[in-house]
Amino acid sequence: MTAVTPTRDSASRYRIEPTVMQALRSPRLLTREVLAGLVVALALIPEAIAFSIIAGVDPRVGLFSSFIMAVAIAFLGGRPAMITAATGAIALVIAPVAREYGMDYFIATVLLGGLIQIVLALLGVAKLMRFIPRSVMVGFVNALAILIFTSQFPQLIGVPWLVYPLVAVGLLVMYLMPRITKVIPAPLVAIVLLTAAVVVFAWNVPNVGDQGELPESLPALFIPNVPLTFETLQIIAPYALAMAVVGLLESLMTAKLVDDITDTHSRKTREALGQGAANVLSGAFGGMGGCAMIGQTMINVKASGARTRISTFLAGVFLLVLVLALGDVVAIIPMAALVAVMILVSIATFDWHSIRLSTLKRMPKSETAVMLITVIATVWTHNLAVGVILGVIAAMIMFARRVAHFVSVTRTLSDNGDTAHYAVDGELFFASSNDLTTQFEYADDPDTVVIDMSRSHVWDASTVAALDAIVTKYENHGTNVTIQGLNDTAAAFHGRLTGNLGAGH
Repeated sequence: MTAVTPTRDSASRYRIEPTVMQALRSPRLLTREVLAGLVVALALIPEAIAFSIIAGVDPRVGLFSSFIMAVAIAFLGGRPAMITAATGAIALVIAPVAREYGMDYFIATVLLGGLIQIVLALLGVAKLMRFIPRSVMVGFVNALAILIFTSQFPQLIGVPWLVYPLVAVGLLVMYLMPRITKVIPAPLVAIVLLTAAVVVFAWNVPNVGDQGELPESLPALFIPNVPLTFETLQIIAPYALAMAVVGLLESLMTAKLVDDITDTHSRKTREALGQGAANVLSGAFGGMGGCAMIGQTMINVKASGARTRISTFLAGVFLLVLVLALGDVVAIIPMAALVAVMILVSIATFDWHSIRLSTLKRMPKSETAVMLITVIATVWTHNLAVGVILGVIAAMIMFARRVAHFVSVTRTLSDNGDTAHYAVDGELFFASSNDLTTQFEYADDPDTVVIDMSRSHVWDASTVAALDAIVTKYENHGTNVTIQGLNDTAAAFHGRLTGNLGAGH
């Protein structure tokens, strides 16, 4: 007898180990999670400040937002170890609101964006992730790696020459450290060593303190002073919708990426709900909102080896502690150390296998084209949503073109020549059915024609219209046509639409 392996139930399918309780009971795992959270917090500070500047708001807005969202998503999110905070993608989308209408409208936009994300999650938008092809996913990852790398250029152009050897040393430390020990995250070692060197030798290089003012008090509840009118909704709704879509897309794509890296499954609908709730909480305390951060998530999961919600929670807590209690210490961290960390992240994020000559030779040209379209569109627009949407559209078009050529029609005559049999083989939809009408010999066929559809399937109204056109052409020649072999679903679909589409009559 053949052994049957039982299918895992839903709960076990989404059970990711180590769990929080397992990590709390293991000093080794807990140390790894704590140190990973500290590294992420250090990397979040300059990013949050930079994104605040992009959004046109005070640096404290981005820092508070990152703290609130990281802590909130640790409890509400569906993907353990993923980092959510203020992001450049969200900052770019909602920046015009702060610039043109002020802070109150800006916060109202963040609140509405979070509510829209909750609604989209309840409508099952997370399930649409299954329709994103692998080639788009590879393009998304490669584009993110390029954007992470290029975002470091401002810290490498027009700076003292000492910055360059510091970055090089940081990269070398992070490359060699895992060969010695993995107990302490390599990025943390690099940050501590470079900071110590800068302090001891009193080198004058850009540091975190140069990026903007750090907050000195806890975030407070913020209720935006905007009129509750349709006019207000008209102003903020387009930006809030864009924020919601971009945030969910980036977060769900990042969650899928972490799933692949850790070989686990995560709850995408819960993640979408968590992102919406975190944005609402961020806005309620005067934050700028955000989404999952690919760079910091890669630091947490890949560079530091974190696997639980502890690291995400502590990243938010450490961020607040660092900027409030240890602001003076954080301010002296050289930007070169954080640049080295982000460069390493970009190198680790990029899918180098996808651009190997051997891979490109084996991969269908259409798949490579979709990947390149996703990369170019994302890097060109600095908008992940635009890149992914264009990539999916390109994949759909190329798939439709490829499948359109898989339909064949075979003609045979009966022994006495009074009946022509046509066997249609393949999937019939708008792309493949357009040429269907040209594959029949209307004038040369006998008075009886049988079209066998048993090896095909009718998927849309375009195919029904094509079949109607074929029947009409034969009727114009005085030929009796019979369509047979449709399965029950296709027969019901054809029966409901045939003769009612106007085409071919």
